[in-house]
Amino acid sequence: MVSENLEEPEFEIIEIYDGFEIRGYADTIQARVVTKGMGYRDSTGAFRRIASYIFGRNDQSRNIAMTAPVHMWESGDSSIMAFTMPSEHRMRDLPKPTDSGVELLHVKGEVVAVLKFSGLSHRRKSLRMMSKLLSMIENNGLVAHSEAILAVYDNPTSTLPFMRRNEIIQPIEWDRGR
Repeated sequence: MVSENLEEPEFEIIEIYDGFEIRGYADTIQARVVTKGMGYRDSTGAFRRIASYIFGRNDQSRNIAMTAPVHMWESGDSSIMAFTMPSEHRMRDLPKPTDSGVELLHVKGEVVAVLKFSGLSHRRKSLRMMSKLLSMIENNGLVAHSEAILAVYDNPTSTLPFMRRNEIIQPIEWDRGR
């Protein structure tokens, strides 16, 4: 996965703060896999399952273009991985996954705080970055809600760590009239 050649979800930068930015994301469609257990230890398996779907393991044996980033987050006692489907697709046009563990769903656009970082994106570092972003959000009088998401743009097996682009994406409450 080389992110500069891949479509990324559409967003607008709403505001830039010291160390992070506020973005408004458009609606998207995601292919998701939920794995029981905390952490990203089975992220390779989840990645392969979603990749299989976009590389033709679906009811139409049709390939779907790869996008960036790969999203990962924890919810309850589960870990979730998601790929955003290319913007040209509508839910009705997408082939159905043949793997019952791959779910397609419409994701409503939202306003988020984003902290960019490079290097490795292992769980301990990601949790540290999530905590850092939460502090910055609170210090600026903003309110976070729901789970923070780790967004990984580059292939961890072929991209040098210092060149990797990662983000923590934290949904926030946002008054459009600010």
